[in-house]
Amino acid sequence: MAENSYDIAVVGGGPGGYVAAIRASQLGFKTAVVEREHLGGICLNWGCIPTKALLRVSEVNHILSELDKFGFTAKDVSFDVSKVVKYSRDTAKTLTQGVTHLLKKNKVDVIDGHGKLAGKGKVAVEKDGKKVADVQAKHIILATGARARALPNVEPDGKVIWTYKEAMVPKAMPKKLLVIGSGAIGMEFASFYSDMGVDVTVAEVVDRILPAEDEEISDFAKKSFEKKGMKIHTGAKVTGVKTNKNGATAKIETAKGKTEEIQVDNIVLAVGIVGNVENIGLDSTNIKVEKSHIVVDEWLRTGEPNVYAIGDLVGPPWLAHKASHEGVICVEKIAGLNDVHPLDTSRVPGCTYCRPQVASVGMTEKEAKEKGHKLKVGRFPYRGNGKALALGETEGMVKTIFDEKTGELLGAHMIGAEVTELIQGYAVAQTLETTETDLMHTIFPHPTLSEMMHESVLDAYGRAIHF
Repeated sequence: MAENSYDIAVVGGGPGGYVAAIRASQLGFKTAVVEREHLGGICLNWGCIPTKALLRVSEVNHILSELDKFGFTAKDVSFDVSKVVKYSRDTAKTLTQGVTHLLKKNKVDVIDGHGKLAGKGKVAVEKDGKKVADVQAKHIILATGARARALPNVEPDGKVIWTYKEAMVPKAMPKKLLVIGSGAIGMEFASFYSDMGVDVTVAEVVDRILPAEDEEISDFAKKSFEKKGMKIHTGAKVTGVKTNKNGATAKIETAKGKTEEIQVDNIVLAVGIVGNVENIGLDSTNIKVEKSHIVVDEWLRTGEPNVYAIGDLVGPPWLAHKASHEGVICVEKIAGLNDVHPLDTSRVPGCTYCRPQVASVGMTEKEAKEKGHKLKVGRFPYRGNGKALALGETEGMVKTIFDEKTGELLGAHMIGAEVTELIQGYAVAQTLETTETDLMHTIFPHPTLSEMMHESVLDAYGRAIHF
């Protein structure tokens, strides 16, 4: 059994853990990562990256379905499900290998196994039920991530009722699919399968889809998906599911109190996540857990001295880039750097890669009003943008929210083609504490989709040029 001493030991090699480890090594700390399964975590292996590969495939399928619009004709176009899945898995594998290379390049030791706290400054590592290493560390960072939440009356079986993992590797395309939950994960799967020709129904317990987004954007998205043929039930509960030889029968209690029964081939559960707090040695510590997530302060410190937690393990927003940023903050604070700032979660951009894409940063209009701001709100539609017209992507809008008195950019919300690539502009603007005047004086290149960002700002102050 190996015994090793380190300055920093990270338990979990996902986008929070491996980034924290690399930054720690850059700062001169002797560092190790303990990972039980796949470097890159859920994000690279079963989340962010492979799902985007699938969504790219469905986007291609959608484009093929409307070739006539661009002057093309194609006959007998078809797809091979196994090759679609292989493309997604190969994409994930390439990036996972890249993480392995980065850790090696930065001289971070990788210890294969399940790590758990085992006393002050100690992590015990097990593999296949046997202890393989005792790791001593001055500082321990927990980055064990989270997993899909289950419903008490809908238990995934891996065959008919899927979690995100099974939904990413179908052996055949279902003809009918029920997606339970309409957050980012749910709507990405709904969008993928719909664009691949599947009859998709979405059931959401709250009164709108994408409930974390601005209400105007949620409404726009719902109308867009319904126009594409998706059936969406909001304010609805799935009260029971029975699997059978043909798939599953689901009972949906609608917002009007009526119960509908639908027969589907498969069901995807996308009802949130819970933190991986079990079996990591928390019991004999002062670490506090609330609603399946570890409680930390602004510097990611737990209640146990020199033990920290980052990423999905500590709560929302459950995003890879938030986890990575927390990893850097945590390590730089340990190193005593002077220019470290606590994470402001309101400035973490969120992206949903459905079609149309959705992206946002900052407050929604409702949140801004509830906090007492008097607002200036601007909007600009995709149909008024030359680049969008040239791309054949005229569905969408950009919305910006400013404080009337100070000109502070409080929030930005977008729906449409490539908005996940555009939102960083507003994220940078918020970090720089940019006002409406700064944005108005910025020259945006033409013809680009980014011009809509400029026009939306101008519209908030009655100065839009092209609409």
